[in-house]
Amino acid sequence: MVGAFYMARIKPGEPSPDIDLYLDAIWLEKNLSSNSLDGYRNDLVHTEAWLQKKSKNLMTASSTDLHDYMAAIFDKGFSSSTAARWLSAVRGFYRYALSTNILEVNPTDSLKHPKNSRRLPTSLSFAEVGRLLEAPDVSKAIGFRDRTMLELLYACGLRITELVSIEFKQVNLRQGVIRVMGKGAKERLVPMGEEALVWLNKYITEVRRDFVKSDSNYLFLTNRGGSMTRQNFWYAIKKYALLSGINTDISPHTLRHAFATHLLDNGADLRAVQMMLGHSDLSTTQIYTHIAQERLKGLVLEHHPRG
Repeated sequence: MVGAFYMARIKPGEPSPDIDLYLDAIWLEKNLSSNSLDGYRNDLVHTEAWLQKKSKNLMTASSTDLHDYMAAIFDKGFSSSTAARWLSAVRGFYRYALSTNILEVNPTDSLKHPKNSRRLPTSLSFAEVGRLLEAPDVSKAIGFRDRTMLELLYACGLRITELVSIEFKQVNLRQGVIRVMGKGAKERLVPMGEEALVWLNKYITEVRRDFVKSDSNYLFLTNRGGSMTRQNFWYAIKKYALLSGINTDISPHTLRHAFATHLLDNGADLRAVQMMLGHSDLSTTQIYTHIAQERLKGLVLEHHPRG
C-alpha cells in the first residue's frame, strides 16, 4: 500500500522522486559506474512514463501492469537481454521500496527472468583489424590521434569510456603500461605492447600539441582542446570501418572483443585475459572461448575435405 503523502508528491508527467533516492542508494552500496546508473535510470523513467499513460506510476503498478510492460518490450522487437536488464532495474527498485517501507508488496515477485539466448559478440579477423588500424590518414594530426586511439583500444582491450578518460598520470611509457580505472572504480594495469607504445610515444611528443588550447590532463583531445568523448570516437570508428571496407556493424567495443578473441586464439590464459579486460567474473570472459570455437568450426567446415 502507498500512503496519501507519497501520492501527493508525485506530479503528473514527472518520474517518481524515489527513483533518484534509489539510484543514490545503489551508487553508495554497489559503487556502480555512471553508465550503469544511467541505464537503470533510463529503464525506470521509461517504465514510469508508460505507467502514467494508464494513470498509474511505479508505486501503484500491479504485477499485471509490469507483465504488460515486459510484453511491450518484446513487441517492439527488443532482445531478451534488454528485457532482463529492465527486470533487474525494476526488481532492484522494488526491493529498495520494500526495505524503506514505501511499499508492502513487491509487484515483480511473479515476473520470470526471460530466457536469454547467448549471442556471441561481433569480432574482427586479424586482417580486418589491420585494415581498420591503417584507415586514418596519419599525415594529419586528427588521423594520427585516431590511429593511436585505435592502436590502444586493440592492444589493451579497453572500454571506450576507459580510453577517452585516460590522463597523463595513468600512462607509464618507460614500463609500457596503462593504469586503467574500470567499472566500479576498479583499477588495473594493462600492458600496451610495442606497436601501440610507439604510436603513443610519438603522439605525446609530436602530435598532441596541435590540439592543446589550454591546460588539460587528458591524453586525447579534440580540435577545441577538450577531452574526447565516447560519441566522438564512436563516429570516428564507423567512418574508418567504411573506409577500410568492413561491412560488419562495428563499435568501439568490437576492438575489445577482437583483443580478447585474438589473445585466446594464440594460446593466452583465460584468467590473464580476464585480468586485462577487468572482468570481475570469469564466466564473462569465457564468452570469448566460444567465439574461438565457432571460428575453428567455421574453418573446418570451409576447408576440411569431409567438412
